[in-house]
Amino acid sequence: MSMEPEFEQQLPDEDEALDAYSRLVIRVAESVTPHVAAIEMTSTGRRGQVRVGSGSAVVYTGDGYLLTNAHVVAGIQSGRVVFADGKHTDVELVGADPLSDLAVVRGLKSTPPPARLGNADSLRVGQLVIAVGNPLGLAGSVTAGVVSGLGRSIPVRAGEHRRVIEDVIQTDAALNPGNSGGALADTKGRIVGINTAVAGLGLGLAVPINRTTQRIIASLLKDGRVRRAYLGLVSTPIPLDASAVVRTGQKEGLRVVEVIAGSPAERSGLQPGDLVLRAQGRAVSSAESLQKLLFEEAIGEPFPLTVLREGRTFQLIAVPSEMSQQPG
Repeated sequence: MSMEPEFEQQLPDEDEALDAYSRLVIRVAESVTPHVAAIEMTSTGRRGQVRVGSGSAVVYTGDGYLLTNAHVVAGIQSGRVVFADGKHTDVELVGADPLSDLAVVRGLKSTPPPARLGNADSLRVGQLVIAVGNPLGLAGSVTAGVVSGLGRSIPVRAGEHRRVIEDVIQTDAALNPGNSGGALADTKGRIVGINTAVAGLGLGLAVPINRTTQRIIASLLKDGRVRRAYLGLVSTPIPLDASAVVRTGQKEGLRVVEVIAGSPAERSGLQPGDLVLRAQGRAVSSAESLQKLLFEEAIGEPFPLTVLREGRTFQLIAVPSEMSQQPG
């Protein structure tokens, strides 16, 4: 009788599937990593240069502009980026938008060519995505996972105040401190998101790259800021039940998870549990569809919301305020 341990025989197609998955992740990692840098923002104090914020950044244009998170730059005007091959350059802040948690910095020396950008609107739940960043100072780190959810909005704390980051991608790709500002790529190596936060064990979040964020980035490049209208609600998209579909003519809406204290949403009478169906007369079924309506022209103007509450449909009027650009 043989004393050698017996191992379960793996079927050939299982080997092939694993190899195909590995090859795919490797290919994406190799194409994306050269465009992702570690970033350190610094401030001058009594003892010289002091590191204030750190994370990752992605080369966005051929003339040296990079995308990162607003919370990474933290209002600091200068810093340094280092790429996986060791090349580095000083950077200066161009602009930041706290509501989307996006910021643009400009390299003062040459940078690698820009990453290829995709469109997050084409993502589907369950789709494979690859995160590339510099967690814990480890350059060019790669993790893979799937899209766990789309159209999320999350509250974030800045000093004593709370804000809401809209329309984030939820993924189970492992993210750690330092991943913020790094790339979330699809299987073709296109950047579909900028990693923004770790929400909890096994849960990562990324700002999508789509028409709305392209508009935000264009404003940052042009003016250094984005004038944004602010409502102050946390929401999640949900399908309507059959009776609600018949009554409203819509299949989806936005469930209000939380209303920020003192916000325009609270002053309008909006409550947690409400289902927002329409805003300014337009159907809304994702945080992004609501965010599209909350740019400069909505500030200080009546903003009608059609709401379903306890089986009754009615209209509320909010008056969005301007999103503060100052931390805290």
